[in-house]
Amino acid sequence: MLRTLFMQAPSFDGFDGGAGSRYQAKREIKSFWYPTWLAQPAALVGNSKLVDAPPHRQSLADVLPMAKDHDLVVLHTSAPSFASDVKTIEAMKAANPNLKAGLIGAKVAVDAEGSMKAAPAVDFVARNEFDFTIKDVADDKPWSSIEGLSYRNAQDVIVHNADRPILENMDSLPFVTPIYQRDLKIENYFIGYLKHPYISIYTGRGCKSRCTFCLWPQTVGGHRYRTRSVGHVIEEIAWAKKAFPQVKEFFFDDDTFTDDLPRAEAIAKELGKHGIDWSCNAKANVPRETLKVLSDNGLRLLLVGYESGNQQILHNIKKGMRIDVAEKFTKDCHEIGVKIHGTFIVGLPGETKETIEETINFARRINPHTIQVSLAAPYPGTFLYDQAVKEGWLDAEHAELVDDHGVQIAPLHYPHLSHTEIFDSVETFYKKFYFRSGKIASIVGEMVTQPDMMKRRLREGVEFFQFLRERKLAS
Repeated sequence: MLRTLFMQAPSFDGFDGGAGSRYQAKREIKSFWYPTWLAQPAALVGNSKLVDAPPHRQSLADVLPMAKDHDLVVLHTSAPSFASDVKTIEAMKAANPNLKAGLIGAKVAVDAEGSMKAAPAVDFVARNEFDFTIKDVADDKPWSSIEGLSYRNAQDVIVHNADRPILENMDSLPFVTPIYQRDLKIENYFIGYLKHPYISIYTGRGCKSRCTFCLWPQTVGGHRYRTRSVGHVIEEIAWAKKAFPQVKEFFFDDDTFTDDLPRAEAIAKELGKHGIDWSCNAKANVPRETLKVLSDNGLRLLLVGYESGNQQILHNIKKGMRIDVAEKFTKDCHEIGVKIHGTFIVGLPGETKETIEETINFARRINPHTIQVSLAAPYPGTFLYDQAVKEGWLDAEHAELVDDHGVQIAPLHYPHLSHTEIFDSVETFYKKFYFRSGKIASIVGEMVTQPDMMKRRLREGVEFFQFLRERKLAS
């Protein structure tokens, strides 16, 4: 077996490009998702090491010496970080000319040929669901025999092997939390709306929704929700609770954990027996009776993608959500005591100045505990990207998603709505949501009654205003 190094490469300061992040960018409040998509193949490969450079503040100089201690390096890459990741590979191969280097992630899953042509230093990429593809490479199997692999042969010709069948038995994947314990410092992972320290894992892959902008289901996970058994999930959580007694919350990062309501309830009831505080991703349509079961068994918070407060825009992006249902769901959460971190996107197809204002008013009306406002990001491989290029909303030759500092930019524009108007609306959205007396009183009350939140919220406030200053420089 090859000595294998898995890496999220050094990048912009504060850049959350983690293999699992939905939007690879620098956040308004510094946050880092776990590199779960890298930890999973690392768990399959003996004699491996996982390096997650950004949250551990590791520079290229810090990771470069590792090249000489390994035979194989596998980097997770993304559209925003691709150029930087390739430079890391070039530097590592210069340090160790015998090192074989490959890439995984949505970027190369949807454009293996283009990615390899643009990066001669890359020896291979693993397409789509890549766990066992990488294991075969690390096991030193002949590359010509490995399903799901694209590689350069001895004649420097790019070869694309047959696709690897989608993984059906999710319990065949080993736990990722032992890799977290072995290679990561979990205190370096922050998410503003989760307790700290937290741990996130996946209990399944795929999402049955067809949102046109969403990255992972359209590139790696697919649109069928394939799940680990309840027992397998609970066994890992029980192990992690003992291994990480400092952890205050577990987060289930499945695209939509509530896609299978009976299973969600079954997992919740088991978590309740262990006294676990947990959160998850959810769609804004969970019935009240299910919310009650989840809440009674440790559910603290739901991360909910509302995206827009305009029904036509939700139709345009195939969200499959009705405004009235979302409002009732949110009201139920408030009454039951489940907190919500609501996510919104500005600049989606059909957006106007008026619909942006409508979404801001919608957010204020339903009043999630916290929010995140993102710019519509047309990632290659998504329906939104193809639609935007076809309609002339996106210049494919200049389709950058972040600026030179890693801050999200507004790549889309419409005849009636410019890049600048979309970009500036993010700051307006945040200010109109948070800078109101009721919300300020709620935040202050939380800080006063929970001493551990005082220091955290003050730090986040400083980071937020610094983020706004950096956005002004980018505009």
